Amino acid sequence: MKHDFSKLQEIFDKYPKTPQSLISVLQDIHKEYRYLPCHALEETARVLDVPLSKVFSVSTFYNAFSLTPRGERVIRVCTGTTCHIRGANQILHQLEELLNIKAGETTEDLKFTIEVVACVGACSMAPVVIVNDEFRGGVKVSDAKRLTK
Repeated sequence: MKHDFSKLQEIFDKYPKTPQSLISVLQDIHKEYRYLPCHALEETARVLDVPLSKVFSVSTFYNAFSLTPRGERVIRVCTGTTCHIRGANQILHQLEELLNIKAGETTEDLKFTIEVVACVGACSMAPVVIVNDEFRGGVKVSDAKRLTK
């Protein structure tokens, strides 16, 4: 995958060039590219004067970061106890069928990623599906098609 890394300098310029800026820089890179490209991690290590191993360690520790490309729309299906009881697995299966990918995968056109999350703390809205940062409660299997538009 080919990227325009011209935005990296803008991101680096927003923060002090110190190791304390690492997480903020990684968050901005992830927001820009929807994952953390290897080249961006190498540049981050160089600019912040942090060992590359430390950059990778932080990148893999936090669930919010991904080292593989993610879709424009990340669909997260909560499978916590209440959501599970109220049909989350059927919703997940329908999404996988519609998009022809499994949970944890991204469509070839980079439009969608499906993820499973253990609990989002919105049990009163169960079952819950989060599309990017938008919570949708009371989701039904029949709603899956609308979520993939």
